[in-house]
Amino acid sequence: MRTLLALMLLASLTACASQLPEPDPRMAWVEVTPEPGDTLMAHRLDGKRWNDGRYFQVLPGKHELEVRYQFEVGGGGGMLSTSEPFQITCYLEFRYDGFSAGQRYRLEARNAANQPMAWLYGENRQVLARNERMPRCGPF
Repeated sequence: MRTLLALMLLASLTACASQLPEPDPRMAWVEVTPEPGDTLMAHRLDGKRWNDGRYFQVLPGKHELEVRYQFEVGGGGGMLSTSEPFQITCYLEFRYDGFSAGQRYRLEARNAANQPMAWLYGENRQVLARNERMPRCGPF
């Protein structure tokens, strides 16, 4: 039993330390970059689950990206009756029509007064898209 647990732990550590794949020059690369202390992960591409939370790699053209954003909210009573900080998880969606082959993009999110905000940037740091819909958020 201990050997099995040790192997599982080793496998999980190896997965976290794995290198990113080389970007395919025929596709667009979207780096998912969290703020320190937050979690931001690629979640769905065009409605289908994406298997690596660190990036998206997409064909040129129009795509819908969904990211999972998790941040800490300070306690303070209220409806949840707690003074301890807790995690909020939000799902943010982006639509962008102009992904280009060989281009790099960057997706970032921030918590501003407990409201998640996110942007898709181009190579020259120009804002290409913002999260469109009201994010789905909760303590899940």
